[in-house]
Amino acid sequence: MKNLKITALLAVLAFSPFYANVLPTDNSPIVRIFGDVTWKSESIDVGNIPQGKPKVIRFEFTNTSKKPIIIENVAPSCGCTTADYTKTPILPGKKGFVEASYNAAAAGAFMKTVNVTTSDSKTPKTLSFKGTVVAS
Repeated sequence: MKNLKITALLAVLAFSPFYANVLPTDNSPIVRIFGDVTWKSESIDVGNIPQGKPKVIRFEFTNTSKKPIIIENVAPSCGCTTADYTKTPILPGKKGFVEASYNAAAAGAFMKTVNVTTSDSKTPKTLSFKGTVVAS
């Protein structure tokens, strides 16, 4: 039993240099969660909207970092939604936006999302909006 514990300890020590070379060495955090972007709202309820008229939903944010941030990708959850966004770098302290245009073709309740990836974080931020399309 004692030999087994010693063998296990030696195995852990033998592989430690291997794992040490896998982790980042530039002191950057392994996970960053949108600490440099503050959203005015991440979820918007648009209420009742008329059928057949596209609805534009605007999400605004502020760059709270000390470096410019670029929106790299905006991906709506379905083909019934298109997106627009700030195309230029957002300087520290300045505001940017993401707009979703929802095609209100079908009557009834809906909930849609838009995933936003910025230069600040490669993990997409999910913004959502919901409402009800009422027949005209």
